[in-house]
Amino acid sequence: MCYAETMRPTLRLRKSRSVTALGLLLLAASAAHGAGDWPEYGGDAGGQRYTTQTQITPENVGDLEVAWTWRHGDVSGGVSFRDPGRSEKKSEWATESAFELTPILSEGTLYGCTPMNRVFALDPENGAKRWIFDPQIPKDGRYANALVCRGVSAWTDPRRDEGAVCRRRIFTATADARLIALDAASGRKCPDFGVDGEVALKKDIRPERWLGEYQVTSAPTVVHDLVVVGSAVSDGVRVDAPSGVVRAFDARTGAVRWAWDLRPPDAPAPEDGSYTPGTPNVWAPMSADPEKDLLFVPTGNPSPDYYRGGIPQKDYYGSSLVALRASTGRVVWRFQTVHHDLWDYDVPAQPTLTRLRTGGREIDAVIQPTKMGLLFVLERVTGRPVWGVEERPVPGDGAPGEVLSPTQPYPVKPPPLLPTELGPGWGLTPFDRGACRKKMAALRYDGWYTPPTTQGSIMYPGNGGGSNWGGVAVDPGRQILVANVMDVAWVVTLIPRDQVERVQAVTHDAEIAPQAGTAYGMRREVLVSPLGVPCNPPPWGMLAAVDLASGDIKWQIPFGTTRDIAPIPIPWNLGVPNIGGPMVTASGLVFIGAAMDNYLRAYDVDTGEELWKGRLPAGGQATPMSYSVGGRQFVVIAAGGHSRAGTTLGDYVIAYALPE
Repeated sequence: MCYAETMRPTLRLRKSRSVTALGLLLLAASAAHGAGDWPEYGGDAGGQRYTTQTQITPENVGDLEVAWTWRHGDVSGGVSFRDPGRSEKKSEWATESAFELTPILSEGTLYGCTPMNRVFALDPENGAKRWIFDPQIPKDGRYANALVCRGVSAWTDPRRDEGAVCRRRIFTATADARLIALDAASGRKCPDFGVDGEVALKKDIRPERWLGEYQVTSAPTVVHDLVVVGSAVSDGVRVDAPSGVVRAFDARTGAVRWAWDLRPPDAPAPEDGSYTPGTPNVWAPMSADPEKDLLFVPTGNPSPDYYRGGIPQKDYYGSSLVALRASTGRVVWRFQTVHHDLWDYDVPAQPTLTRLRTGGREIDAVIQPTKMGLLFVLERVTGRPVWGVEERPVPGDGAPGEVLSPTQPYPVKPPPLLPTELGPGWGLTPFDRGACRKKMAALRYDGWYTPPTTQGSIMYPGNGGGSNWGGVAVDPGRQILVANVMDVAWVVTLIPRDQVERVQAVTHDAEIAPQAGTAYGMRREVLVSPLGVPCNPPPWGMLAAVDLASGDIKWQIPFGTTRDIAPIPIPWNLGVPNIGGPMVTASGLVFIGAAMDNYLRAYDVDTGEELWKGRLPAGGQATPMSYSVGGRQFVVIAAGGHSRAGTTLGDYVIAYALPE
């Protein structure tokens, strides 16, 4: 998988109308949770990232202030797994951290996890710690996808009496691949779950070659009485990487209730009873529709990423959105967003479930953001596109032995959120611009889906997104979707097998992946100028709103300011690379951190006008959430930065509110 590696290239208010009348009418129907709660990673089981709270409005958002701050202490500069020779170890942890958490609020307590998988419970009104649990993951693990924990999940057992131990449970999955159940009141492990409160997730997968090749980064998905988990696999290393199996465990006992092995339907199962190695994995968050008994699963590509010629193909379920019967794990339908994915365009974001009103119809829809900046809008029960999808021709002559798909799917609507053409080399100075153009002229680029080559191919859109794990937010009343996208080109170069070790030994400024079992290794790097800024024209980060009634883009603006992070002063706004996601409120606001310039911002959802921004003490590469408690609405964001993105590291959970 691509872990959205990004680089560091680097208002005042107006009055606006508050919540619409239509929005007010739909508030009760659209919210899948209580008025004060944010009980799921994405706000609700369908990941709308929407709150019904209306105390903070476009008129008063400029008065926001920090209400409380809590610090957990878990930060690591580490030694990058992707460049182990880069520098000496910066901390006691061998791997760097990224604080990508979105907390949940469940029955009056705020729950979350640190990058080192410590689970915490806070008082949501003042940030006071109620308890903290440490699973003690190994510090010497080389976790391929960094030290990351995006969230935890909550579940209440209706069979147990109120106040009983482990009636309410917090589920977390760790970087060393354990699923753990905790008593929500005390933070102690639930002894009746698995073995001493834990389930080992490495059972029956291909053994790891090192600690950290197989890990879990996203929150478990709870549906009915099941806890469902996927995995984040280092899928550029070898053909027979650990299996990407998705499993559902009994929420009470930890027993496996079903397992979905992502091998093609006509492929035989391994004879030893294990799960198939090298299959696509599911590292991004999943979504659920409990009433329809459906689980929506975004899949990655098979191993390895950029060349699979001459080996049995396992990408039938690769880079797809798959609907499973939640109670059984049976496949209901599959929609592939990329055919024979050789660009690491794995589906990176939680599918978003919402109800559309378009063309005189009301449709239960699922919306899938992608790294290409495309939004696939499908009917939830059937998987059929709401506005149609076209298969368009793409370049077809790749590396020797590779058979490419002659076409790729493009939605008729909405239009792409990224440019469909790569502009000429760009630079802050004439020297910079000339260097970019010279570099680009030496590389292959035939448009979107240019295949990887030994010459070196420009990957545009880049494998970091478009969209990534932050996903999108939907205002169901206004029928507006909001997405942040990144627009940065990458370069991928295939390395003949007999040269991989030599190249790896001398390379410290790019990622080298061996892709063992194939004819080629791989080099991957961001396409940047000598000053370290992207060679493709700006904006490099954008925020967009889509009208879900028509499928058209409502507004689109550069997102983030280069002034704070550029290597030389820049008087204009070019938009910046970003990772994280938006959250929308019923009062008409979009809250988002994500950008590399270390701010939390609020925008008008109808116009895209920036109304407020608050400086964060560290990078806000996370998705904010909101709730009300004690008569006060809070907006909370994890501000801990992202080592691989180069933003300021920290350990802050910060809550904003209006003055009391």
